[in-house]
Amino acid sequence: MKKCFLTCFLIALAIGLKAQQKPNVVFILADDMGYGDLGSYGQQLIETPNIDKLAKGGIRFTQFYAGTSVCAPSRASLMTGLHTGHTPIRGNYEIKPEGQLPLPDSAYIMPEMFKDAGYATGVFGKWGMGYPGSEGDPVKQGVDQFYGYNCQRQSHNFFPDHLWNNLTKVDLPNTLTNLQQYAPELIQKQAMAFMDKNKSKPFFMYLAYTLPHAALQLPAGDKTFEYYKKKFNEQPKNIKMDWNGENYQPQAYPHAAYAAMVTKLDNYVGEVIKKLKALGLDKNTLIVFASDNGPHKEGGNDPEFFNSSGGFKGIKRQLTEGGIREPVIVNWPGKIKPQVSDQIGAFWDFMPTFAELAGGKKLKTTDGISILPTLLNKGTQKQHEFLYWEFHEDGGRQAVRMGKWKAIKENVMKNPNSPIALYDLSTDPKELTNLASKYPDVVKKMEAILLNSHVENKYFPFITK
Repeated sequence: MKKCFLTCFLIALAIGLKAQQKPNVVFILADDMGYGDLGSYGQQLIETPNIDKLAKGGIRFTQFYAGTSVCAPSRASLMTGLHTGHTPIRGNYEIKPEGQLPLPDSAYIMPEMFKDAGYATGVFGKWGMGYPGSEGDPVKQGVDQFYGYNCQRQSHNFFPDHLWNNLTKVDLPNTLTNLQQYAPELIQKQAMAFMDKNKSKPFFMYLAYTLPHAALQLPAGDKTFEYYKKKFNEQPKNIKMDWNGENYQPQAYPHAAYAAMVTKLDNYVGEVIKKLKALGLDKNTLIVFASDNGPHKEGGNDPEFFNSSGGFKGIKRQLTEGGIREPVIVNWPGKIKPQVSDQIGAFWDFMPTFAELAGGKKLKTTDGISILPTLLNKGTQKQHEFLYWEFHEDGGRQAVRMGKWKAIKENVMKNPNSPIALYDLSTDPKELTNLASKYPDVVKKMEAILLNSHVENKYFPFITK
């Protein structure tokens, strides 16, 4: 009997170990955080010790890019492994009364891939790729547990009147004059619970935090906000308040409010790391930290004050480096050696990387390349021939990076033949000197890429070839 018990125990232990051979993956996505908003990327005014520690212990990428320069299409690029010339979601397409244009059933996205590879899947925060109950709803796209904002427009308010728990609407007691529950806190609690629940199996957790997106909102009496008010010696701005109640005092102190929101996000990251360690999962968990696009100017925010673009030109909605080059950190204790990498990559690289890492299905279509050789310092790292972006507001923009060259085309929807601006990022990372007239052969190559990388989409008309 003892021998049988010992044999059964060893078999069960072996099965458990085998199940945990696959690493957990936690993808943390900030909302509208600039390249320069972290201490590890040169920030001097805002304190981000937890994320900086991740960077120090892992890979800090210096030439990694978002899907594009605004929320929904950038996230769609991340989820699908496709650039914005191919993604089904190319812009912020609103659906009333709540939500955005849904990802189609035919889209094969990151949670589905992980689920097919035997992972539990959780999404916490902002979705923005399918209104409640649509084919793009997260629970219909491979997500076991979703908690947060289905609609990205509603996520601009950190004190909403409801959130979503899968397909169940969670009503909250917040009103214009009675702001009780801060949504990021509720979302964070659900994320912690998901890790507890799935600690014995491999899991993929996508933490799509809404911080530090506008509005500049914090809980009443937030100590970090008070700390930054004193640190900056900031005087209140005489502005028209959008809301009533003392919780909205931060709008009058935009510098302190923005800094406090970034540090609050850093605190949440610290809580995730602490939880992983407490569960004994830290050494078997790969963590990615990134931002969806460049810094915003909405709600009174002042990216120039913080040098949020990290010295690069542009902010959110622009395809200059400040709008799309992002802080990207990957950490996996014992597997990834601390380093700074100039590997050129973009959001659409994560889908093939994770498919290889998790043993998921071979992707039929992707614009990405696996960066696992770079992460693990094993094998030969393939390189992109080029990276391509589209932006469907402000007359339409296109951009391409090919090696050291960066091309940008403005007003594409009004004038498909508008001129290309060409920059040499190796000598001019701030994109100050247009070299198009000097290098016509390079411009010609870029023009061909811009034309051939775009496939028309009926919901996002852009260029007629």
